[in-house]
Amino acid sequence: MDIVDLLPLLMFAALALLLFSGYPVAFVLGGIGLAFGMIGILSGEFLFVQFRSLPSRIFGGILESLILTAIPMFIFMGTMLERSGVARDLLNCLQVLLRRVPGGLALAVTLMGTILAATTGIIGASVVMMSLLALPVMLQRRYDVPLATGTIAASGTLGILIPPSIMLVIMADLLSRSVGNLFVAAVFPGLILAGLYVLYIVVRCALNPSLAPPLPTAIGPRSSAGLVGMVLRSFLPPVILIALVLGSILAGWATPTEAAGVGAMGAIVLGLINLVVLPSLKVPEVHFDGEAKTGLDDEPVADGFGPHFAHFWAILKDVVNRTALTNAMIFGIFIGATLFSFVFRSLGGDDLVIGLVRELGLGSWGLLILIMAIVFFLGFFFDWIEITLIVLPVFAPVIQLLDFGDHVAKFELTYWFAILLAVNLQTSFLTPPFGFALFYLKAVAPEGVKIQQIYRGIIPFVLLQLIGLALVMTFPEIALWLPRTLLN
Repeated sequence: MDIVDLLPLLMFAALALLLFSGYPVAFVLGGIGLAFGMIGILSGEFLFVQFRSLPSRIFGGILESLILTAIPMFIFMGTMLERSGVARDLLNCLQVLLRRVPGGLALAVTLMGTILAATTGIIGASVVMMSLLALPVMLQRRYDVPLATGTIAASGTLGILIPPSIMLVIMADLLSRSVGNLFVAAVFPGLILAGLYVLYIVVRCALNPSLAPPLPTAIGPRSSAGLVGMVLRSFLPPVILIALVLGSILAGWATPTEAAGVGAMGAIVLGLINLVVLPSLKVPEVHFDGEAKTGLDDEPVADGFGPHFAHFWAILKDVVNRTALTNAMIFGIFIGATLFSFVFRSLGGDDLVIGLVRELGLGSWGLLILIMAIVFFLGFFFDWIEITLIVLPVFAPVIQLLDFGDHVAKFELTYWFAILLAVNLQTSFLTPPFGFALFYLKAVAPEGVKIQQIYRGIIPFVLLQLIGLALVMTFPEIALWLPRTLLN
């Protein structure tokens, strides 16, 4: 084989090396694409005029994509719920409701992570927020440190799978599939993962209650009326908002982009109620010992409508700024990945990969397991967006060659593969040495929480994620039954 034929493989080798350089991923992807494009021009495998098609690909495939317009609105929705204190109140409510269940506070964190997963796919924000809110309280309640940190890290990563997930939006765009159908397919796998976490926490804490002491009875509402008021104020509003967003998508009333707009507007309304209306009316709230608050809402606010609205306006500007920065990072990686994949394919990368796959002779099941193993291994070193934008364009043509007979119908194969990939990619946030959720947690954890304790804590949850992956692989109906039912 000529060295020119190996240029696509050399591109991946260069990518693997430079991703560890510390440079922004968007610049690494784009730079490698440009460099190997020039090498292709010198070798006669690539024409300089082909670069002229890149602007149309970027604008037509990314910036003008109606599917991708949902991303900034989902980012805004989740960030607004965090900054307005809605998420903090939700956690306080859940731990009171679950005080009689073994590991009640850990279960509250898991359920909160599941609910927040249905607002945004920004894993860093979810993990940091729950670490700041829940970890000091769990340590104060003498929770086992590995159990506490593992629960927070794993629950915070559910947003990568449970819709409306930013990753599923990106996958749908890359695979040219319906993002609504992909959302529907991810519902049961996401809930199964959350259910596995809940089952593990309940069983382990029932066998060893010292791992998770119960919430003291002195904390929380003193009466049934107070409990009902707390549920009405802290639990129902975010749950109703999430039900409206997901329900409109599942029922076919709105596209994911339209539902994202509804979610963003709903988050603003909840923020106004939580930060302006209720404080102005002096509606009492339940206070919790050891509650950790962060950000602008720590500052004291004077009485009256005007100061509270000014406080809300400051938070809104901060949310818009954070949304813009996160969105710019994501779309910058999109542009770099578009350049990388364009040059890769122009140099014959698709044909090379398909040829190698055929030479391996692994069969459909062997190849699927190999792809899942590669993605799991990459998760030890790279973030999900890097893996998705690099791996998916390469393996998407290969997936069309697979045949699983009666196990999975051909027209459903892409959706099943996308969900398998999504479940697999969730482990990338937890697996050391570069599990980003672990770094987020350690960065805001109280002093005394060691990284070794965090590593020990995530091991059971990574194993649970692999069990979830095996279940979806063995029983594809977990992912395919709901979209098939709704479509029919």
